[in-house]
Amino acid sequence: MATLKAIRKRIGSVKSTQKITRAMKMVAGARLNRAQARITALRPYAKKTQQVLGAIVAQSPESEGDGEGKVLHPLLAKRPVKKALYLFLTSDRGLCGSFNANLNKLALGAWKTHKEDGVETSFFVVGRKGRDFLRRRGAPVDHVFAGVWEKLSIESARELAGTALAPFHKGEVQAVYLIYSQFKSAMTQTPVVEQLLPVPASVEAARGADASEYIFEPDAEALLSRLVPMYLETSIYRALLESQASELGARMTAMDSATKNAKDMIAGLTLQYNRARQAAITKELMEIIGGAEALKE
Repeated sequence: MATLKAIRKRIGSVKSTQKITRAMKMVAGARLNRAQARITALRPYAKKTQQVLGAIVAQSPESEGDGEGKVLHPLLAKRPVKKALYLFLTSDRGLCGSFNANLNKLALGAWKTHKEDGVETSFFVVGRKGRDFLRRRGAPVDHVFAGVWEKLSIESARELAGTALAPFHKGEVQAVYLIYSQFKSAMTQTPVVEQLLPVPASVEAARGADASEYIFEPDAEALLSRLVPMYLETSIYRALLESQASELGARMTAMDSATKNAKDMIAGLTLQYNRARQAAITKELMEIIGGAEALKE
C-alpha cells in the first residue's frame, strides 16, 4: 500500500497537471472563437468564387487536354495520372486528441491506394506531426512548409499554392489533392481529401444558379487566367483556416476531458489517502490499547 507521503505527492502532481490542462483549454477556446470568425467571414467568398468559376466552365467548350481541343486554362486540363501530389495539413503540436491521428491515417491510406494502382505519390506537408509520421513510414515527403501556423494569412496560402502549382505546370504531376480537417464544431472535425488540380467537375456543380445569369468581359479565357489561381488560393486558405479551427477545437475538447479526468483522479486519490490515514490512526489506537492492557496485567 502506498504511503501517505507518496499519495500526497501524487495528489499535488495531478493538481498541477489539472491547472495546466485547464489553462490550455481556456487558451484554445479563446483562439477557437477568433478562428471561427475568420472561417465564417471567408466561406461566403469561397462559395461565390466556386459559383462564378463553375458558371464560366459550364459555358465554355470542354477539353480533356489531349492536344485535340483548345484548353481555356492549363489548370483545367485533364491528363492521365502517373503521379499525384498531396498537400497535407497537420499541426505542429500534439495534445489535441485524435486530430493528427485521423489525418495521418487518411494520408497513409491515400498513399497505399496510389501505390497499388501504380501511381507515384508526392507529399508537400504543413505541420511537424504529419512530416514525422510520413517520414517514419518511408513516404515520399518532397517539401515541408515551416512556420505556417505561427503567422497564418492569405500570403501563406499563396506560397503554398505557388509551390504546389509549379510541378503541375511542368507536367511532373497530373493531379494535386488537399488533405485537411474540415471544421464542424468544437466536438466534431472531419478529415477530408479534396481535388485541387485539375479543377474538378464538382466546382461546376457548385455554381448553384443558372449559368446564363453571368455576362463575361472581356472573355472566359481572360477571366479564367485570374479566377482559377484565385480559386486555388482561396481553397487552400479556407483549408488552412478549417484545419486551424479543427486543431483548436480538438485541443479544447481533449484538455476539457483531461481536466475532468484529473478531477476524478484527485477524488480517487483523496479517498485513498483518507482510507490510508484512517488505517494508520486505527493501527496506532490498537497499539495504544494493546499496550495499556499489557500494563494492567
